[in-house]
Amino acid sequence: MIDESDAAEPTPGDGETPAGDVEPTREPTGDGVANAAPDHGAPAGGVLARIGAFARRHRVPLVIAAAVVAFALLGAGAVTAGAALSSGDAVAAPTAEPSPTPTADAGRAVPTATPAPGRIRTCFVNDQAADPRLANLQAQVLNAATGEVLFDRGGTTPSRTASVMKVLTTAAALSVLGPDRTFSTTVVQGAEPGSVVLVGGGDLTLSRTPSGSDTVYPGAAHLDELARQVRDAWAADPANPPITKLVLDASLFGGDEWQPSWDTKERDDGYMSQVTALQVDGDRDDPFSETSTRSTDPIGRAGEAFADELGGVSVIERGTAPAGARELGRVESPTVAQLVDKALVVSDNTAAEMLARQVAIATGAGNGFEAINAGVLEGLQGYGVDTTGISIVDGSGLSDDNAVPPSYLTRLFVKINAREGNLGVLMDGLPISGQRGSLSYSDRFQGDNAAAAGAVTAKTGWIDTGYTLSGVIRAQDGSTLTFAIYALGDVTEEAKQAIDTLTTAFYRCGDNLANG
Repeated sequence: MIDESDAAEPTPGDGETPAGDVEPTREPTGDGVANAAPDHGAPAGGVLARIGAFARRHRVPLVIAAAVVAFALLGAGAVTAGAALSSGDAVAAPTAEPSPTPTADAGRAVPTATPAPGRIRTCFVNDQAADPRLANLQAQVLNAATGEVLFDRGGTTPSRTASVMKVLTTAAALSVLGPDRTFSTTVVQGAEPGSVVLVGGGDLTLSRTPSGSDTVYPGAAHLDELARQVRDAWAADPANPPITKLVLDASLFGGDEWQPSWDTKERDDGYMSQVTALQVDGDRDDPFSETSTRSTDPIGRAGEAFADELGGVSVIERGTAPAGARELGRVESPTVAQLVDKALVVSDNTAAEMLARQVAIATGAGNGFEAINAGVLEGLQGYGVDTTGISIVDGSGLSDDNAVPPSYLTRLFVKINAREGNLGVLMDGLPISGQRGSLSYSDRFQGDNAAAAGAVTAKTGWIDTGYTLSGVIRAQDGSTLTFAIYALGDVTEEAKQAIDTLTTAFYRCGDNLANG
């Protein structure tokens, strides 16, 4: 609609007679004013004759006379219409003359179309969201195609994420390090005769098992291969005495080996190793078991295993490699892409911490836990999603002190779903409901929730104070949703089923999901 003030003013010659000019008296014809008068009561011609005479006698401009005519005719019509209405007769509405199209003022913005009314959505999930097993619920759902928030419960409040933190860690690693990057474990000649230095490069997957063995880390390097290279290089110089001393250099990582906010039961129960630049098999007692008790001295365990492979070593001690020392052997870790897959599909905490620490070092943020926040946030900047309010304490999500709003995850998952940059690697590493990884276990997406089997690609999370799930839903109506659910507080394992039920409700609603 155009405001009346935007219409152009009429100009002389466009139907209005200039003041002072009097047209000769004549009977109007065609579409003139006289013919527009209703034929009720006194003849219009008599009225015109009297008005014309009045105009000539008093030298009144015809335009004024015409106005009087119009007023008179309208009055006559009104009287007649009133008479008709009082007698009960129906009166036809006079046909309105078309108005000239207003011309918009070029200096003012004029809407080109009336905006369509907002969509009213009718699929509610209030009952599922009110499930007491979810404790203190925070959640958000986004339409990935339009960016519209369909559902929100505290979605902008930063809170602990549990293992969903691994989504941020791996996204940063893919940005900073790239999917093909590997990390080297080396051996160099020591400062003393008969000594060699085992230099940890931050590869926590390095294995003490025989080459060819498949540990929990596909593509892991093996100590026996590294020892073979060292023996060959050492024997190439006849002047070398036998190797009797092994120095262990784990200086690549600094600070605490155990994050102060972590519960040590994570180590004792076999979910997390201490974080050191030199260790073997994620410091597991059993290299072939995902969940296996870890030690309190991963560096020492690695040193003993390597000394056994070398043979003849009588002294093992901590230290650092001499500057410019001759390299005797080198093995490489799995690629970042392989480590991302491991961190996501079975939620391997050790792999996630390895990536977080390597990101912090590569960005120049530092080499301890205190550097992870700055390093990971820098790695996330390139995705263009606002990181305001985020606080990152570790790479695995074990800490209650991590803080990420669900709204950040829903927006980051739009990028992940679109496979921007190297994020396709992350998308491919996520669990899938009823099919892959931690969402394929016997307690996930069962019963009625099996309706969403294969439709949810997401990262799971669990710590004592919360269960979480965040990822992508291919909804029943064909829409693509990104979502994040946090069940925080006094929770039990049953929170997982409540999360699955709410997720399945999102799947069924699709783009018709209402934020009721």
